[in-house]
Amino acid sequence: MSVSGGRTANGGWVVPLAVLIVGMFMSLLDMTIVNVAVPSIQKDFGANTDEIQWVTTAYSLALGVIVPVSGWLGDKIGLTRTYILSMLGFAVGSALCGLAWDLESLVAFRIVQAVPGGVLPVVTLAMVYRMVPQGQIGSAMGMYGLGVVFAPALGPTLGGYLVEHTDWRLIFFINVPIGLVGMVLAVLALPKFPGGQAARFDLWGFATVASGLFALLLAFSKGEDWGWDSYPIMMLLVFGALTLALFVVIELEVTHPLIDVRIFRRWAFTNSVLLTGALSVGLYSVLFYVPLYVQESMGITPLRTGLMMMPEAIVMGCLMPVAGELYDRFGARWPAVIGLLIAAWGTYLLTGMNPDVPLSDVVLWTCIRAIGNGLCMMAIMTAGLDALRRSEINEGSALSNVAQRVSAALGLAVMTSLATSQQAQSMADRGALLETGDTAGRPELAHSLAEGPLGLYPLLLRTQADVTATAYGKVFFVSAVITALCALLALGFRRTERPAPEPAAPPRDAGDAAVRRDVGTPVEREAGEAPGRREPAGVGFPGG
Repeated sequence: MSVSGGRTANGGWVVPLAVLIVGMFMSLLDMTIVNVAVPSIQKDFGANTDEIQWVTTAYSLALGVIVPVSGWLGDKIGLTRTYILSMLGFAVGSALCGLAWDLESLVAFRIVQAVPGGVLPVVTLAMVYRMVPQGQIGSAMGMYGLGVVFAPALGPTLGGYLVEHTDWRLIFFINVPIGLVGMVLAVLALPKFPGGQAARFDLWGFATVASGLFALLLAFSKGEDWGWDSYPIMMLLVFGALTLALFVVIELEVTHPLIDVRIFRRWAFTNSVLLTGALSVGLYSVLFYVPLYVQESMGITPLRTGLMMMPEAIVMGCLMPVAGELYDRFGARWPAVIGLLIAAWGTYLLTGMNPDVPLSDVVLWTCIRAIGNGLCMMAIMTAGLDALRRSEINEGSALSNVAQRVSAALGLAVMTSLATSQQAQSMADRGALLETGDTAGRPELAHSLAEGPLGLYPLLLRTQADVTATAYGKVFFVSAVITALCALLALGFRRTERPAPEPAAPPRDAGDAAVRRDVGTPVEREAGEAPGRREPAGVGFPGG
C-alpha cells in the first residue's frame, strides 16, 4: 500500500476503511444493544428502575467527558496507535462488563468501556480524512456511514435474540472477539500515522468542557426522574451552561487550545454540526419509541421487534454508497435538502401509529425515513469536515461527535418529557369522562361498566395503548417539524472545491507569496487568509 502525504493511493484506502468500519460498528452497536437487555439485568441484580438506569447513564456521561480529549490523544501518540489501543481497551472493558457480579461493578465497568468507546469514533473519522484522496471522500464517507447507521438499527435485533435465547452477558462478550480481530487487522492493514505532534495538554480546557458536558448530560438524563424544575436539575443546567461558556473563553485565549472553537467561523462546519445534532434527535427518538410502542402496546417480542427494524437499516445501508457518489458529483446541498424532506415525511407518517395499524405500515414508514436519512446524513457530515483544514480535522471530528452525543441525549430527554406529560393529561381527561358515567354513543363503555372490574380491565389496556399512541404521535410530529425546518439550513451549503493540502513550508520570496495567495481552502480564500495559517492565541471571532 502506498501512502503519499498521509493519503493512500487510488483504491488503496478501501481495505483500511473496511477495518475502520469494524471499530466504528462495534462502538456504536453497544449503544443500542444494551437497552434490550436492561430488564434482564434488572431482574438478575434485583435493582429498581432508578438504579438500573445508571447502566446506560454512566456510559453516556463517560462518553461526554472523553470525546473532547480524543483529538489531542490522536495527535500525541498517533492515530493508528490510538485506534489499536482503543480496540483493545473496548474489548477488555466489554469482557469486564460480562463478568460483573453486581450492579455497582457493572456500572463501574461500563465507565471503563466508555473511555475507548468515546475515542474510537473520533480517531476513526480523522483517519478516514487523512488516508482517502480528496476527490473520493464522498464515496469513502458513504461506506463509512454503513457502520454509523446500521449498528444502531442492528442492536435491538441482535440484543433481542441474545436475551431471549442465551444470556444477557453475551451482549458484552460478543465484543471481545470482534475487538481482538479488529485490532489484529488494524496492525496489518492500517497506514501508520505517527504521533508526537500534540502541543501541551490544555488542562483547564479539558476540566471545563468535561465538567460542563457531564452536568448537562446528567441533568437531561435525570430530568424526568428528579423533576425538571427541581433544585438539583436547575443547578446542573446553570453550572453546565456557565462552565461551557468559560471553556469557550479559555480556548480563545490559550496558546494551544484543546479544541480550537474558531473553526465554528466556518459556516459549512457550523451548519453541519447543527444539522447533525437535529438528525441525531430524530434518529434516536424513532429508534427508542417505535420498538418501545410495538412491544408495550402491540405485544411484539424483542426479537420480532428487532427484525421489524432491520429493513430500515438495510435501506440506509444500500443508500449510503449512493449518497457518497452523489456528494462527489453534486455536492451536499441537494442531497441534504431532499433527504431531510423525505425523512420529515417518513417521520410524520409515524404519527399514525396505533394498536390496530399493521406492522407492514410501520416498516414502510421507517423505510421512508431511512431513504431520507441515507441521502442526507453523510452529505451533511462530509460537507462540514470538508470545510476544515487537515490540521483541524481532529478537532472537527471531536466536536461533531460531541454534538451527536449531547443532542441525542438532550433530545431524547425532552421528547420523553413531552410524551410523559401528554400521557398523563390524556389519561386524566379520559378518567374524568369515565367518572361522569356518560356512556352516550359509547356502547362498548356501557358494556364494560356493566361487567364490573373484569370488564374494565380490557378497556384500561386499550385506553393505555391509545393514550401512548397519541403521546408518541406528538413526539414524531415534533421530530418531523424539526427535520423539515433543517432543510432550510441545508440550503446554506454551497458547492465548493475541496480544501487544498496545507503547505509544508512558507514561501521563499515575494514571487512565491504572490502565487501562494491563490492557494488554500475556499474558506481561506474568501477570508483572505494565507493557506494553512493558524491565528495566534488571543484572536477572537471577527469583530471581537
